[in-house]
Amino acid sequence: MIRTTVKLDLEKSPTSINNIPASEVAFFDIETTGFSPNNSNLYLIGLAYESEGAWVLDQWFAENTAEEVLIIREFSEAVADYKLLVSYNGLGFDTAYLREKCKLYDIPFISGKIPHLDIYRQLFPYKKFFKLENYKQKNIERFLGIHRDDIYNGGELINYYREYVKNPDKRIKDILIQHNADDIKGLISILPILSYVTFFNGGFELSQIDIQRYETADGNVAMDVVFDLIPNIPLPKHISYGTGPLYLSGKGSKVGFKITMYTGELKFYYSDYTDYYYLPKEDMAVHKSVAFFVDKDFRTQAKAATCYSRKTGRFLPQFSELIEPYFKIEYHDKVTYFELTDELCENDVLLKKYILHCINHMR
Repeated sequence: MIRTTVKLDLEKSPTSINNIPASEVAFFDIETTGFSPNNSNLYLIGLAYESEGAWVLDQWFAENTAEEVLIIREFSEAVADYKLLVSYNGLGFDTAYLREKCKLYDIPFISGKIPHLDIYRQLFPYKKFFKLENYKQKNIERFLGIHRDDIYNGGELINYYREYVKNPDKRIKDILIQHNADDIKGLISILPILSYVTFFNGGFELSQIDIQRYETADGNVAMDVVFDLIPNIPLPKHISYGTGPLYLSGKGSKVGFKITMYTGELKFYYSDYTDYYYLPKEDMAVHKSVAFFVDKDFRTQAKAATCYSRKTGRFLPQFSELIEPYFKIEYHDKVTYFELTDELCENDVLLKKYILHCINHMR
């Protein structure tokens, strides 16, 4: 077994992660010859941590398959005192793989008992906003403008390791170790991607509301409401994504969230329709206490789909019944609308709740 320790050259070092001091956080990544712990081997583990103001990387390299147990044991001992582990897809692969290997060698699965921040898991629910080809760590690095020297992926290096086991060659070992080192260095460097997760989970302030009028291609006048948002943590790169009436765009400390308004007439449906009559000529429902005086020829018993009154105004869409009263175009529509009143525009708490509701719908 070979153990190496090097200092990492990072442009910007984190001082804390998830409100935990950097000195109590470790970043890790493993390299294996396959996905199944029963039919493959673990040959390299990297663990980065802060020490005396610098970031240090320890790597344990198994020169043959028999040394797998040694690197797992040493890694388990080294990681025991940390309060947070950080990985990229570690919950999906690394920890599950280590759990089975620890079981095989009767080694306490210490890393599985430590709180775990999986950057991939945090980011994945919001992948539509980034429009990337895939969400492998290297693509996140490219999105953030991070350069790495390593040109290989983990799958390509499996044959390199098998070749090394048969015929140890320093050049091959250096390629394997460099790949893992760049994965770890990249893992630390992509931490700013979590600023988007913070934003999507409500880490922003609403600074201004604008209403924009414009002419559509068919000559009609339409209106958008634009919410100007200030992220609590500046977003490092520009993102833009829209679906239906919703469109979000921005970077740094400025994000615009545009929502197409519905202007015109909508229907408010009464729930207790058995207490109402429908008046076909007026196309509306009235309570029986009032409709009693209407000629029977001009009224019918209201049904759920005809028990409504109508309202004209400016409305915003919602995708569950968040804000009441809510209106519909037709009874069976899933999308409902609420009126954008002056009073509502002053309610920052409710508007922020609505914006988060729309963001979750876009996911």
